Amino acid sequence: MELMPHPWYVVRVHTGQEDKIRDRMVRRVKADGLEGRIPQVLVPIERVTEVKAGKKRVVNRKIYPGYLLIQVDLGDPALEQTDEDKAVWFALHETPGFGDFVGGGEQPTPMSPEEVKNILSRMEDSEAQPRMAVKIRPGDLVRIKEGPFEGFDGSVEEVLDSKGLLRISVTIFGRATSVEIEHWQVEPV
Repeated sequence: MELMPHPWYVVRVHTGQEDKIRDRMVRRVKADGLEGRIPQVLVPIERVTEVKAGKKRVVNRKIYPGYLLIQVDLGDPALEQTDEDKAVWFALHETPGFGDFVGGGEQPTPMSPEEVKNILSRMEDSEAQPRMAVKIRPGDLVRIKEGPFEGFDGSVEEVLDSKGLLRISVTIFGRATSVEIEHWQVEPV
């Protein structure tokens, strides 16, 4: 996704209806001919690999549930609003489900270019390489439920997200030993 010169804003919307509200907004922008002023409306998502019932699947997970990112030219706040500025404001605010701008008052606060770049690169990176949905963190106690170490309890030393593995310290024959286990082969104790 290419960064255009217009600033990006965060908008609150109804949680669980982000895609529907985004679609409504895109249709409204096209119908009003405002694509040049509102080039992108995004639901920030990342691709995540989950394991449920022993089966791996890749799903889209919203990074910020209840929020949309909108790239929009709201006009110059120092100047009087033009008819097109008013049309942009009206198209956004009259879209069903549109909440309000985050950091907004009289004039909403745009996101910094670094924030935008981080979110867009996170989305692109997860598209190319979905990350593992591992809810276990270092220091957590887990029980191994499959494999050669089945039934052993251990402490998570490291989460290897890119491989979907956990490095766990288990006690074997009275000695602490590090083993690498796939995250779905363990359960929290």
